[in-house]
Amino acid sequence: MDGASMAFVFSMTAVVLAEMGDKTQLLAMAFAAKYKALPVMAGVFIATVLNHGVAVAVGSYIASFSRLQIWIQALASLSFIFFGLWTLRGDKLNGEENRSSRFGPVLTVAIAFFIAEMGDKTQLATIALSAKFPVTPLFVLMGTTAGMLIADGVGVIAGVALGKKIPERKVKIISAAAFILFGWIGCYQLMADLHWPAATVAVGMLALILVTLAAARNLLRRPEEE
Repeated sequence: MDGASMAFVFSMTAVVLAEMGDKTQLLAMAFAAKYKALPVMAGVFIATVLNHGVAVAVGSYIASFSRLQIWIQALASLSFIFFGLWTLRGDKLNGEENRSSRFGPVLTVAIAFFIAEMGDKTQLATIALSAKFPVTPLFVLMGTTAGMLIADGVGVIAGVALGKKIPERKVKIISAAAFILFGWIGCYQLMADLHWPAATVAVGMLALILVTLAAARNLLRRPEEE
């Protein structure tokens, strides 16, 4: 698989995982109860291209500092672990689904999604992905956009056909586990690229895994908010 294909597939997979249980997926489910599926998905597409376009530009700018590449890759890898834990924490809607607009369903959804995505997990993940794949920013944008459409399409289907009933806890755990695994692999690869001694790599990875599992355990033990 070449670099462009890798950037697309990795970005798409990462965003699908990040969106599972995210507030923008919940938003898609809520809008599916108000509007037809096609306008909702059109609004999601418009908002994602604009929002993630900004994120890719920011990530590509950060990656342009060649002297900081090691630190950028380290932060990108650790951010995947953080996003996994964020997924376990879960999101709640804060009234975005009640946002009204005189511009019709497509722009109503687009505006709500654009605002909801600002500073959200998937936007931050897109910044990290574009820093990870600085040579192929367009394919990162295409991948994250496809990932959003897939995940929010699932949300729309759930909202219409399943009455918003999805196994939310199981979905969050699976998505978080995959995200954290990406982060661990990235950290291991970084240590290997730095030619750290095998014993140091083993101790570092063990410490990282134990800290991550402890944080995940605490998040899973938290009572669900009403």
